[in-house]
Amino acid sequence: MRVKTILLAVVAVGAATGAATLARDWLNAQQLALQAQFESQQPEPVKVETTRVLVAGGNLPAGTFVKPDSVKWIDWPKDGVTETYFVESEEEDVIESLSGAVVRTGLTAGEPLTSGRIVRPGDRGFLAAVLRPGMRAVSVPINATTGISGFIFPGDFVDLLLTQSIDRGQVKRRASETVLREVRVLAVDQRVSDQEGQPAVAKTATLEVTPKQAETIAVVMEIGRLSLALRSLQSETEDGEPVIEPAGPTLTWDSQVSKVLQPVRAPDGKPATTQVKVVRGSDSQTLAFKRTN
Repeated sequence: MRVKTILLAVVAVGAATGAATLARDWLNAQQLALQAQFESQQPEPVKVETTRVLVAGGNLPAGTFVKPDSVKWIDWPKDGVTETYFVESEEEDVIESLSGAVVRTGLTAGEPLTSGRIVRPGDRGFLAAVLRPGMRAVSVPINATTGISGFIFPGDFVDLLLTQSIDRGQVKRRASETVLREVRVLAVDQRVSDQEGQPAVAKTATLEVTPKQAETIAVVMEIGRLSLALRSLQSETEDGEPVIEPAGPTLTWDSQVSKVLQPVRAPDGKPATTQVKVVRGSDSQTLAFKRTN
C-alpha cells in the first residue's frame, strides 16, 4: 500500500511539472507573437531634416557683447528655422561677422540668436544697448597726447584729468587734478570693438558714466584741458596685495613739479622779499614784495 501511494505521488508531481512547463512555453509563445504583431503595426520612424543654427551658450543678459565663447552651433529642425536665425554656412564665418554685436534683449542658454535680438555696431540703438541700466554715454575730445597715442580701446578703463591755468593777481598758476576714476570706454571714434588691436589716433572717446559724472565732465570741458589716463587691468600687485587708490581727489600744482616756480626763500626760511620805496608828493613809503625768482 505504501509503494502504491508513493508511485501515485511521483506520477502526480511529474504530471504537474509537465503541465507547468507546457503552460510556460505556451505563454512565452503567445508573448512573442503579440510583440511581433505590435512591432509590425508600429509606423517607421520619420527622419527629421536638420540644419545647424547659432544659439546662446549660456544666459546672455541685455547689453552683453557677442563673443565666440558665448555662442555655439546646434542641430535644429529645418522646418523650424526662420529667416532671422543665423545658419551655419561654408561661405561665411557667421560668428566672426557678429564681432562687436550686442544683445538687445536677454537670451537664455540654448535659445537661437536672431537678427532682431542683437544690434551691430553702426545700427540704430547700438550705444543704448551697450549702456548699463542707469548709465549715460558722454563723448569727450581727445588727440594723440590726451588719448595716449591711440592705445585706448573700447572696454578699457581710464581716469579723467583736468589741467587748467589760474590767474592769482599778477601770478599765473597751473594745476592738474583727477576728477573721475575708473571710467569705462564704450567707443573710440566709431570703433566699439577691441578685436582689431591696432592703435589709431582718434578724435573722440565715448565714456560710460553716471548722470552726476556726465555733469562733471560737461563742466570740466569748459574749465580747461581734459586728458585720459589708462588704468591697469590688474587690481593686485605681484605679491597679491590689492592696489590702494587715493581716498579722495588728488591735486598737483605747478610749483610741486618745477623748482623754478617755487617761491624764493631767505636764509631763515621765510619768503624772500624785495624792498621798494614809493614816494607820493612829500610822503614816502617802503613796501615789501614777495620775490618769485
